[in-house]
Amino acid sequence: MSHQAAAHDPAMFERRNKLFMLLQARAFRRGRVVLASGKESDFYFDMKPAMLDPDGAGLMADLILHALEGVDADAVGGLEMGAVPLIAPVAMKSPAFGRYLPGFFVRKAVKDHGTQKRVDGNDIAGKTVVILEDVTTTGGSAMDAVKVVRDAGAEVSLVISILDRGEGAAALYAETGVPFKTLFKAEEFLGAGPA
Repeated sequence: MSHQAAAHDPAMFERRNKLFMLLQARAFRRGRVVLASGKESDFYFDMKPAMLDPDGAGLMADLILHALEGVDADAVGGLEMGAVPLIAPVAMKSPAFGRYLPGFFVRKAVKDHGTQKRVDGNDIAGKTVVILEDVTTTGGSAMDAVKVVRDAGAEVSLVISILDRGEGAAALYAETGVPFKTLFKAEEFLGAGPA
């Protein structure tokens, strides 16, 4: 959900502002880091402290579910580890938004024991799903999840990220025909002053 979309709903606008402040305090950092994409950057977002915070988890779930209004979906999930802290709060709160969205997650690799499934949590074969992501840079991680989910017999109606760094993810999804939304863009934090 964009800032403009939130502005049309005062309650969501307030939640978005609260989440922005929480992310600025708990997730946004300046300093050299190598990203999952292999690129180096002088800023990064470590979403885990915010996703695992009671307020952060609730705000993220509310904003994601608001952004999913009108989006066809039978389940929500994503690639371990980034999406896992988002899945349960979104699934849990979905009935309050008039939906029933069970969760699933995509393993990076098949375990050598147990069920040996790449997609775990709930069966998604024949379903339409939304892929959740914490941070997108090039979009490669969530695209991996899209491929595995399609191989498991599901259709992907949307990839939604808490934050897009603006470094190629939107273009990748546009090229591959996968709808994409983000709640925040990195530039919002970069222009907000020191972290």
